[in-house]
Amino acid sequence: MRFKTVSSPHRISSSSISKVMLKVLAALVPGIITATYFFGWGVLSNILIAVPLALIAEASVLLMRKRALKPALSDLSIVVTAVLLAIAIPAASPLWMIAVGIIFATVFGKQLYGGLGFNPFNPAMIGYVVLLISFPIQMTQWPAATPINSAGAMSLLDTLSYVAGGNLKLDIDAYTGATALDFTKTQLSQALMLSEFSDNPVYGNLGAYAWEWIAAAYALGGILLIILRVMPWHAPAAMLASLFIMGQIFNTYDADNFPGGLFHLFSGGVMLGAFFIITDPVSGCTSNRGRLIFGALAGTLIYVIRTWGGYPDGIAFAVLLANMCAPMIDYYSKPRVFGRRDKAE
Repeated sequence: MRFKTVSSPHRISSSSISKVMLKVLAALVPGIITATYFFGWGVLSNILIAVPLALIAEASVLLMRKRALKPALSDLSIVVTAVLLAIAIPAASPLWMIAVGIIFATVFGKQLYGGLGFNPFNPAMIGYVVLLISFPIQMTQWPAATPINSAGAMSLLDTLSYVAGGNLKLDIDAYTGATALDFTKTQLSQALMLSEFSDNPVYGNLGAYAWEWIAAAYALGGILLIILRVMPWHAPAAMLASLFIMGQIFNTYDADNFPGGLFHLFSGGVMLGAFFIITDPVSGCTSNRGRLIFGALAGTLIYVIRTWGGYPDGIAFAVLLANMCAPMIDYYSKPRVFGRRDKAE
């Protein structure tokens, strides 16, 4: 009796792009809920505006390219891109600003390169950087971290009115404030030492007030994705480790002018970037060693931009710069192929 031999793989996986994207969206839920608690309904309004706009933008480009709509839209990759951009920009961003970011992320960051699997840069970060460069004032107007159930928080109706461009019966400036990263950078630029303003309410126990809880929630979702083997651990671990080590080294050298590693990890969007941005399998590296180098490069660039650059956070720029280096990193980090070479060769 002869048995038919077929080539590997012999195990058929039930996974698909849409299932992976659903898991990513589910892992983002803890962070979104926590951000909504501290920054108000504007977090959800960003998402509710961004997702439909992204679907419309992607469908429009697909129709112009004469491509089928269902396969591209049903894989949910554009939904993940829209949600990532929506939660990265300030809560309660105006509709027009979200539209500009979504169009650049979808059209110029993804579809013009050929769609999913061909984009060399993270689409959400393309949209974010375009907004940051074009509208720097609006991109720094984060709502003050006020628990949603407190007396000082904006109501849902006020939030929707502001987002839609309506006239509010309140001073919106009273609801915005500088983030801890922005505040720290400003104070240090004025020759003040950390000890002189460390008691400011923008700081929490480990990092920025409110942001430390949001970071922990995103980290929880990211760790669950690693446990479920949705993504490898190498890039997130390398990015967080390099950022922490850089912070500790300079903090040890001069504690009056350089915040410690924990402050950098639990301030801004570091956890979101580590577990949901640089883990993009398309714009990142493919080998495990390459992912380690890629993550370490991103973490180092974040620290450099935060400390000496012109932007208080710098995650988007660090990710895009690392994306540029990904092909070279892959080239020099190819895994060794084990086997026997014939002498005749």
